[in-house]
Amino acid sequence: MTSTAGNGEFSSVADGVRRLAGRAMARGLRLATAESCTGGLLSKVITDLPGASGCYSGGLIAYSNDIKVRHLGVDPMALERHGAVSRIVALQMAFGACRSFSADLAMSVTGIAGPGGGTKDKPVGTVWLAVAMSTGTGIARQELFDGDRTTVRESSVVAVLHMALQAIARL
Repeated sequence: MTSTAGNGEFSSVADGVRRLAGRAMARGLRLATAESCTGGLLSKVITDLPGASGCYSGGLIAYSNDIKVRHLGVDPMALERHGAVSRIVALQMAFGACRSFSADLAMSVTGIAGPGGGTKDKPVGTVWLAVAMSTGTGIARQELFDGDRTTVRESSVVAVLHMALQAIARL
């Protein structure tokens, strides 16, 4: 996986994770993840980094809505009204990961990686990404990634790493 987010922040996912971990450790921050469509890929790239335990508390793969509700505190009404692939659910997943893992910053990903599952309003490649801070601030953005399931998942990881780096830079 290489960075495709376009801002030149990092040249590879491994480089992005190194930068994120370095900045988090320098500031004494704990990181966490909440993933749906990436199925643990974000957690994997973080834990591939030797020494990641110095900043990474853990993550949860919340593939089903029931798990999102029970383990991340996602509001069932938000799921009913907006669906799992929505801004509000992405933010609630990230804030839930902050709480569940006693983290300072959490990243979340929820989307439709394909090849099926897309609709007119939410086609395959639609992904919501969020970064939440334990201070109560959070940001979310929607992306529409082209490509197959693997490409959508990898692009999601790259994009949320960029968001987390930008959030730490604003601290």
